[in-house]
Amino acid sequence: MRVVYVHGACVVDGAWWWHRMVEPLAAHWLDTQAVELTSAGRNVAGLGDLHDDIAATRAVLEGSDEPTIVVAHSYGGMVVSEAAAGLGSVRHLVYVTSVMPEPGETLAHFAGPEPAPWMEVGSDGTISARPETAAEVFLQGCDDEVIVAEAVRRLVPQSLAAFGQSPSVAAWKDVPSTYVVCTEDRGSSAAWQRERAARADQVIEIPTDHHPFLSRPALFADLLARLVPAARRPPRTGLGHDRLQ
Repeated sequence: MRVVYVHGACVVDGAWWWHRMVEPLAAHWLDTQAVELTSAGRNVAGLGDLHDDIAATRAVLEGSDEPTIVVAHSYGGMVVSEAAAGLGSVRHLVYVTSVMPEPGETLAHFAGPEPAPWMEVGSDGTISARPETAAEVFLQGCDDEVIVAEAVRRLVPQSLAAFGQSPSVAAWKDVPSTYVVCTEDRGSSAAWQRERAARADQVIEIPTDHHPFLSRPALFADLLARLVPAARRPPRTGLGHDRLQ
């Protein structure tokens, strides 16, 4: 069984954002792999869009027949909802403080008409997270100053076009899904997340910020490990609403 991680918007180096999960998941006999999306980066002229991100993720998922749990963080939910469709190896989708779009729904549709105060729209067709507020909004639960500094260093512009595009299919309609509500997330309120989570088969709430894989890696690894028995079985199973402490 492997876990494939798809990162959110306005950051680079997906493997780094996931690096604190490798050891805890290995303790549960789970291999991990992180996707590198193309719609965010320092070279603004070379940025991809949502469709490029879907293709990059699809390539990783098709690279192995091993049963797979896909973890979609934030914007990653837009990507995974199409990228994971129709693949027998994908046994479970985990949406973390994310969106679960229908075909035709864009990230802008979920976010609203105006950017959040901690986001900045550039004149070059990009959107970015303001580094001066990123730690307070997205990483307040992480007590490692080095980790926080490294996270802020990886903030980059994101193609605004990706926010206006939508997936063509919704994998979560056919693949069992779990939505993880991060109740201390200051960027996406718990109420907003619970509304998004209504489409999932199962909802689990954890008391973390926007990045539980950085602030509470052991807790998040235990959560994923709980999904493994059901994920080994192809039929849809997910149930209920739970809370982890």
